[in-house]
Amino acid sequence: MKKRLKIPFIVISMLLFGCYSSDGQITSKPYRALLHTLYKKQVPLLSCDGAQALQEARFLDTRSKSEYAVSHIPYARWVGYEEFSLDRVKDIPKDAPLVVYCSVGVRSEEVGKKMLDAGYTRVYNLYGSLFEWVNQDKPIVDSQEQPTSRVHAYSPAWGIWLRKGEKVYE
Repeated sequence: MKKRLKIPFIVISMLLFGCYSSDGQITSKPYRALLHTLYKKQVPLLSCDGAQALQEARFLDTRSKSEYAVSHIPYARWVGYEEFSLDRVKDIPKDAPLVVYCSVGVRSEEVGKKMLDAGYTRVYNLYGSLFEWVNQDKPIVDSQEQPTSRVHAYSPAWGIWLRKGEKVYE
């Protein structure tokens, strides 16, 4: 319950204290402050550029199946969050480089921690997750692996952090 009260307070505080630039865009500084508050830092963080450059990295999407169906990082495997089980990744070598992500990085951090605890040695949480990926103009695809600009923005409160792409709330 404590965490539920904390998240809306952080978002409201950032809105009140000026997270918009003069052109109406959300600045990255408040988003970084939000992420700093939300992350427990139990899984190493990896930037979007670092994730793209990581040789043979496998991307694991920890969002809901409906979020994944709207769009995801190309060739990412859906593993879920509420439905996550180590059985979903048992075919992946424990030393493979794995990049977990969700909308902003909270759900993925929890899944990444479970994987580290299970003996996976190269698990990284994508910093800012899919929202940051899209904000940096990185490619996303739909359920048919076709390029798209649609992004499941989770909720209008969280969608404020998505500056690019077409927000979807289904």
